[in-house]
Amino acid sequence: MPLVEVTYAPGVAESELRELGSALPHLVSKAVECPEEPYDGALKPGDVEIRFRRLSPLDHSGLDVVIEVKSKWFESRASNRQERVDKLHEDVRTTTGLRDFGIYLSLPSAAWSQGD
Repeated sequence: MPLVEVTYAPGVAESELRELGSALPHLVSKAVECPEEPYDGALKPGDVEIRFRRLSPLDHSGLDVVIEVKSKWFESRASNRQERVDKLHEDVRTTTGLRDFGIYLSLPSAAWSQGD
């Protein structure tokens, strides 16, 4: 279950953020799918959590949008993480038209539990 945080500059249009929020669950799921956590294309509640945060006047950022993806570490994910994040960047650009953005993929050792 990936956790995604999107930090954005004040000048980014809400319509762009809505489009990004709509596209990210599928794109992130494709980017982190692996044998241990396969992606069947049918997302359920809790499969991908996305949070949006506007930059404050005290933040320092050179990009309009930064997307941070955290997903549980598996060797099959870690072995090609750069290719995964590069492909995700390309897919986000193609799908949304965003240009001035970066993506950070983190694969911590973690666990997740969710009630029914």
